[in-house]
Amino acid sequence: MISKELGVIGMTVSKRFIFFSLVSLFCAFSVIATVKSSEAAPVVLKFAGQNPPEHFATVSMNEIAKEVAQKTNNRVQIKVFPANQLGDYSLVYEELIRGTVEMACISFPSQFDNRMDLIYVQGYTSSYEQVAKVYDPNGWFFKKMDEFNSRLGVKLLGMYLEGMVGIGTVKPMRAPLDPKVDKGLLLRIPNMDVFKTALEGAGFRTISIPFADVYQSMQTGVCDGDTGYSIVAAYTTFGDVIKHWYNFNKNTECLGIMISDKVWKKLSAEDRKVLQEAVSRQAALSITNARANDQKYLDLMKKKGIQVHMYTPKELKPMMDAFAATWGQLDQSKGKALMDEFKKEMKKISDEITK
Repeated sequence: MISKELGVIGMTVSKRFIFFSLVSLFCAFSVIATVKSSEAAPVVLKFAGQNPPEHFATVSMNEIAKEVAQKTNNRVQIKVFPANQLGDYSLVYEELIRGTVEMACISFPSQFDNRMDLIYVQGYTSSYEQVAKVYDPNGWFFKKMDEFNSRLGVKLLGMYLEGMVGIGTVKPMRAPLDPKVDKGLLLRIPNMDVFKTALEGAGFRTISIPFADVYQSMQTGVCDGDTGYSIVAAYTTFGDVIKHWYNFNKNTECLGIMISDKVWKKLSAEDRKVLQEAVSRQAALSITNARANDQKYLDLMKKKGIQVHMYTPKELKPMMDAFAATWGQLDQSKGKALMDEFKKEMKKISDEITK
């Protein structure tokens, strides 16, 4: 009886020993798993850009990377690849759709959806104040551009202003502020209906020439001027050939800061918030920076001997109205419903600015 009781006691002790051993092992594995989780490899995002390393857009890309790394304790790391290192903007956009390139700061590629050309419509941005309202992340324009990208699997995080767009010419323009007068020159434009309809409706004769041939074309008289690029680009690319710069502020050079939707959905809510705030900060700052850079390069143009023709929004109004009068011609390519919304929303902002 005693031996039997001792056997029962022994079995009880053994079971308790096994139970506590298993509990101890479970706790140990839990601690190890927690440590491993906290030491998990960081999320690394490739951030593709199209501008040189020293360009202010690339500087902003690096600032975004720095802020995100700091605020996520390096949980999310962004590697910046400027100067088309990962391919031109069209190729990069395809990679964004696939998720093989995670982020980009590039031009809007309208070959994927020509409604993205809305960004290049002439005559809706004659001042930096107006640009700030149009590109507000809570505004109609931003939401539309995000909608166009979202259907392709790309999320728009911010609109980054590079600068305002005017016209550079090798000879003087006739009656630059009168849309009813032929300007007396042949203007090279990008091969896009948003440029052709508006400029031909305001007294310009136009021609489409590949960008790589524009400098030589102006030099040899094939065309008399060019448009479609920012003030900074006008100086750095064509500063040795143009003699006049007409500061129309008729449209903007604007980049999209984008992320693959596949990648965005994999980020935690906390990390999304950090990334969005970092991008929004730089996008807002881009308007201030663009204004300062535009003025800097206008001054450099003057020093170089280029005649810079400056105008107030009031002086530009006849040209802006002439451009706006052609927007209806975009109904077929962009959709009448979209263009009707566009007209309504841009008028609303214009009225706010002029109050």
